[in-house]
Amino acid sequence: METTGGVRRQSAERMRDALERLGTERDAWVSTAHPEHGPHQVPLWFLWDGQAVWMCTGATSVTMRNIHRDPHVHVSLPDTFDVVLLHGEAECFPDQEAPASAAEAFAGKFGWDPRKEAASFVYIRVVPRTVRAWRGEPELRGSVIMRDGMWLE
Repeated sequence: METTGGVRRQSAERMRDALERLGTERDAWVSTAHPEHGPHQVPLWFLWDGQAVWMCTGATSVTMRNIHRDPHVHVSLPDTFDVVLLHGEAECFPDQEAPASAAEAFAGKFGWDPRKEAASFVYIRVVPRTVRAWRGEPELRGSVIMRDGMWLE
């Protein structure tokens, strides 16, 4: 993936580049909100399964407490020039109840299996409803590449 500088990519190219990054990167910023305390953001490892982002966090974490109150989350990849932002609702699976295919893929990617830990973890699945992607100012207009769960081309 090369930087296009001042050249504006079409939606199909942005989608292809965003999917490539989702498939290869390992870290994302996950934002949740508390009704009284406001935004909460943490970095988490993530796995893209082709339709959803899978993450894992402690069962008693602030992130989990916030998701129980409000399942809306934002997930962003950690590059401020090549931006990819996802918005969706979190679905949670206690570590021992997570779909085996997702848990095994997660363990394979990171070399860590939360199901084998003494502490309780929760897998978080987020199917994006909206995805925005842009590289620099020339791409801010038209940055939405998924709307209502449908990729735009």
